[in-house]
Amino acid sequence: MADTILCEDTRTTRKLLDRFGLKPPRLLSYHEHNKRSREPQILAAIKGGASVALVSDAGCPGISDPGSDLVKLAADQGLAITPIPGPCAAITALVAAGLNTDEFHFVGFLPKKRGPRTTSLRERRGLQGTLIFYVSPHNALTVVEDMCAVFGPSRQASLGRELTKVRFI
Repeated sequence: MADTILCEDTRTTRKLLDRFGLKPPRLLSYHEHNKRSREPQILAAIKGGASVALVSDAGCPGISDPGSDLVKLAADQGLAITPIPGPCAAITALVAAGLNTDEFHFVGFLPKKRGPRTTSLRERRGLQGTLIFYVSPHNALTVVEDMCAVFGPSRQASLGRELTKVRFI
């Protein structure tokens, strides 16, 4: 087991670890709001010989996730990175949608403001294949409306929710 496990929410990760009877030496929060202050400490620990694991609350670490910044920093410093494949919400959604899987484009999160979001959608209007977007639940309706306005009524769509999350009660 890793010396430190980095996670977006320690409570969520602890539940997952407890379910499998795993007791890590250390859980450390690492998310969008604290990543810059944590990164020097994490990289120093790795350089000092510590093993550090990165997990995500949902999906795959490093895919539309603050972990991608840490992996880039580690790679830039020549540190070893060992990915362990696991659930990826984008691929799960692609397979479950019943749309074209031969050609697809992963976009991730669109801009939050309507103007930049519409511009981003228009830039992708001519792309062939399936487009994969991440959308937060609280603005899903607005984003879908924008997509309909940009892509038109003939473009097929699928909407999924919490495809790779496990809720522990």
